[in-house]
Amino acid sequence: MKYLGAAKKILGMVIKRDRKAGKLYLSQSRYLEKVLVGFNMGNYKVVFAPFASHFRLSAKSCAQSKEDIEKMSYVPYSSAVGSLMYAMVCTRPDLSHAMSVVSHYMHNLGKDHWVAMKWILRYVKGSIDR
Repeated sequence: MKYLGAAKKILGMVIKRDRKAGKLYLSQSRYLEKVLVGFNMGNYKVVFAPFASHFRLSAKSCAQSKEDIEKMSYVPYSSAVGSLMYAMVCTRPDLSHAMSVVSHYMHNLGKDHWVAMKWILRYVKGSIDR
């Protein structure tokens, strides 16, 4: 074994230490930037809450007709949920409630569910350095 010094990065997380204050900081800002670029969320306005009270997601808002189901099958919903779940587990517990709500509808989503997911991505954009 060979000592390589203090860890600076692991699994895409940047590690910063403040030895005087006795604090350790973890950041996934680069990972989150890649996620936002991957879902074309670079030019959207930011929001300041991970989930808004006006979202009333339920099974009633799931796609009902075959045409709607076909359209929504092209939406990268499960990929977006999975990408943000990784960030939530590692460094972003502020996303936990919102991700819990939107992950219930991965099997049959509707337009309202995708709008809620884009809202969460807009929140992440505004709080990327948190």
